[in-house]
Amino acid sequence: MPVTPGEPVEDRDPVQIPIEDSLDLHPFAPRDIPSVVGEYLEQAAARGFREVRLIHGRGTGAQRAVVRRLLRDHPLVASFGDAPPDRGGWGATVVMLKIPPSPPAEIPPPPLSQRGAGGDFAKGGGGGISG
Repeated sequence: MPVTPGEPVEDRDPVQIPIEDSLDLHPFAPRDIPSVVGEYLEQAAARGFREVRLIHGRGTGAQRAVVRRLLRDHPLVASFGDAPPDRGGWGATVVMLKIPPSPPAEIPPPPLSQRGAGGDFAKGGGGGISG
């Protein structure tokens, strides 16, 4: 769907962004950066990325400050800092993501030999509460 100049952002179709190990923020309007970065971090973590790079550019440092303010409080962010010189230097921020907690492991039922009648655990020696 073509975009009409001046058309409110809310009226546009959502943009699908491929989830890779870096995201260039230059194409996005400054007002969209918080939601774009938040959604990107969630999707990157869900896909198993542990390190991502956000390219905000050097310029005046305003975009960098916005990105870092978001990262400081984001629950999926373990740490962040300037990218190495060959990956953008202070024009990009490398983010280390937290490993999401694994779902609890399912505990298999005990073997039938340890169960009493009706599927209950056999009494005695099982460490249960006696009364």
